[in-house]
Amino acid sequence: METSTALKQLILLKEAEREAEGKLLKAHFRRTYESLKPMNIMKSTFKEIVSAPDLKTDVINAAIGFSTGFVAKKILLGETHNPFAKLIGFVVEMLVANKVVKNAEGIKSLGSLILKKIMKRQDDLKK
Repeated sequence: METSTALKQLILLKEAEREAEGKLLKAHFRRTYESLKPMNIMKSTFKEIVSAPDLKTDVINAAIGFSTGFVAKKILLGETHNPFAKLIGFVVEMLVANKVVKNAEGIKSLGSLILKKIMKRQDDLKK
């Protein structure tokens, strides 16, 4: 009789554990489902971007990169209606933008150095 009672208690305990784990699993499923909704993905991505410490620098570097890529495409191809040339222009634009973004600090330093030399030369000419 003692074994029977212990067995019944063990069964009740395991059923309670299974029910608790089932509730946790359902709650986890609901959280996962909510987090995978497109709007929630965009919200979390935006929060991550805004909370990034170097956001201002990254945005400036990206803007410089894309501007440089756009200018490079215009210089190389100008205005064209040829679809193949447009494709090549797009590739050139993205390549230049990517290189500029990856090397933005070096490019800024070089630009600053060149600007200082130009300003110094103008000051020397004024004297």
